[in-house]
Order: sequence, then structure tokens, then C-alpha cells
Amino acid sequence: MADSDQRIAKIVLDEHTVLRRSADIEHERAVAIFDLLEENSFAPVNAAPGPFHLHLGIEENRLVLDIRSTADEPLERILLPLTPFRSIVKDYFLVCDSYFKAIRNASPSRIEAIDMGRRGLHNEGSELLRERLAERVAVDLNTARRLFTLLCVLHIRS
Repeated sequence: MADSDQRIAKIVLDEHTVLRRSADIEHERAVAIFDLLEENSFAPVNAAPGPFHLHLGIEENRLVLDIRSTADEPLERILLPLTPFRSIVKDYFLVCDSYFKAIRNASPSRIEAIDMGRRGLHNEGSELLRERLAERVAVDLNTARRLFTLLCVLHIRS
């Protein structure tokens, strides 16, 4: 990481609409947040120098990235339409469901095949997120991957 201040120091998910999630999804959320806070590169183009607090949420079919200072002062609010992500997220959920079922009783080769598909969709969603953010926030691939996981978690409504 070139500039250790250009990072997310705290992340908050707006989960007011989330009803419940499986233990597998809760684990994915926790790992994504832990890994994101351990190492990330997050450089908003128009914001003051970091580090940053990031509040993620969904409002009116848009992903909201509310970027704040470490004193929790608002710096920038980015809204991204979710429509471009819909089919990737839907497919990703289907493959994840198959994966979580497979790890309980499928052969190792079957689990590996499903996991390859899952990782492929995750990479596709992560790259799309990087592209959509490119003019507003520079993020590395690992940061985009973890943010895409959290975007998916926020999509779960029941």
C-alpha cells in the first residue's frame, strides 16, 4: 500500500432492513470486514486525506458509500445504481447456496468446481465495482473483493 492513510479505518453497515442471515453468510460478512480493516487501499478522489470511516448501505436501489473522517465528519457521499450488479449478485447467491450445501456432503472435486465458479462470479462483481467507483474512489482488487462481499450481504433481505 503506497499511502497508509488512504485506507478504511472503520466500516459500518446500514443493516436496518436485514431480517436474518444464515451462519455461513454471517461468517462471510465477518471475514470480509476483518480482512478489509486489516489491509485495504481506499483513496477518494475529492476527499481530504484519510484514514476514513465508511458507512455502507442501500437506499432506493443504490449502493451508498458515505465516506467520513475518523472524527465521523461527512466528507463525501457516493451513490451507485445497483442495476448493473443485479444479475451478478443473483448468480453469486445461487452458486454460494450450492457451495454451502456441497461442503456438507459433496465430493472434493464437486466442491472445487463449484468454488471455482463462485470465485469467478465474485471476481466479476469486484471488477464491476472497481469500474463503477473508478472516477470517485481508487481501490485495489482485494478491497473491491471485500466491498463486493459486503454489497452482497446488504442485498439479503430475509
